[in-house]
Amino acid sequence: MEQRFEVQGMTCGHCVKAVTAAVTKADPAARVAVDLPTGRVDVDSSLARDRIAAVIRDEGYTVA
Repeated sequence: MEQRFEVQGMTCGHCVKAVTAAVTKADPAARVAVDLPTGRVDVDSSLARDRIAAVIRDEGYTVA
């Protein structure tokens, strides 16, 4: 299921890589698309929305 998150605090390519790696570590089959300028993160995963948000927060970002 595809879900969209508004993520604050991402400023560079490293941030994109960190968020993508964290989500795919939790769900290796997940597809992650990050739009850095808008702070949008689209995730296609079987994980629950709360779980994905928690994984992103654990990387130090704010999920709105």
